[in-house]
Amino acid sequence: MSDHLKNLLLALHLALALGACGKPDANNLQALEVSNTETVAAVSNAEIEQAFKTKKSDVQVSGRGVVVKLLKDDDKGSRHQKFLVQINAQQTLLFAHNIDLAPRVPVHVGDEISFYGEYVYNPKGGVMHWTHHAPQGDHAAGWIMHNGQKYQ
Repeated sequence: MSDHLKNLLLALHLALALGACGKPDANNLQALEVSNTETVAAVSNAEIEQAFKTKKSDVQVSGRGVVVKLLKDDDKGSRHQKFLVQINAQQTLLFAHNIDLAPRVPVHVGDEISFYGEYVYNPKGGVMHWTHHAPQGDHAAGWIMHNGQKYQ
């Protein structure tokens, strides 16, 4: 068995064991660092898929996916970085990441990200926003994890 596969299995085992110790605080979900160049996020898209299926909005969710398209920033009002993320074979999310409150995420097409934020239903797959800190403390703080770096 290769060292890469051993590290991946160890990380998965640790993530499952930590998950069994108690319910994690969604505001503090972190990627489990396997080595300097690899991270494994213990994240599922089940909540997002269920919200889409039942047409629910304003749901705090975590997930992961692959960036499939970069879009032009929205500069009307608060500035938002926009991009599309494929979370499964049928569903793509539009990300509206507030870059007046959080740093721009240096994503490229093909990059994998994990995230925590608020899901809003639409028939095209949905929109993710509140992927940043909440300066007034009046909303759950969100984030985007990219290449081992948390942007919030």
